[in-house]
Amino acid sequence: MTGVGGQGTLLASRVLGEAALAAGFTPLLSETHGMAQRGGVVTSTVILGDLKSPIISPGEADLVLAFEALEALRALEYCHARTLMLANTAVIPPYPVAVGQVSYPEVSAMLAVVARQVGGLLAFDAGALAREAGSPLAVNMVLLGALAATDTLPVSAADLQQVIRDKTNPRFVNANLSAFEMGAAAAREPAHWLRRPAA
Repeated sequence: MTGVGGQGTLLASRVLGEAALAAGFTPLLSETHGMAQRGGVVTSTVILGDLKSPIISPGEADLVLAFEALEALRALEYCHARTLMLANTAVIPPYPVAVGQVSYPEVSAMLAVVARQVGGLLAFDAGALAREAGSPLAVNMVLLGALAATDTLPVSAADLQQVIRDKTNPRFVNANLSAFEMGAAAAREPAHWLRRPAA
């Protein structure tokens, strides 16, 4: 999972890890904080299986959740030909763009590059759905809901929803669950699939 500071990348990985633990797995979690408080990149990993390291090397990620459009492109080095990527198409301009030093790449062009190099690409505006659910900070829950709907996890949507009920701030539980459902609905929308995974 990769995003920008403040998008809830770390909470999403913890929710997934807790759900995997409840389902009988022994997940390994890792976090990398860049200049998170200044809008820098935050990356977290969840390893399920017999691997002993929480670090994902380049070319080894089976699933990638990109919380911001440019981060989807940056995450390509971790992907392989069968990787499934879920990408938020919303833009959070990094500092050099915000101060006018460089321009932000065209989102559709970036996603076209990603689509050619991964096994599946689901891309939609998770930020808009989070706002519709009642919490602009629920992008993480939107993406988790979409991930659950792809049926690629050994963890059920119900398991993830239970962790959201139990482990997230009670003030935001309803918005988080609503965002999760909206993400699941987005994953079922054919127009959001820029590349379908091979059967």
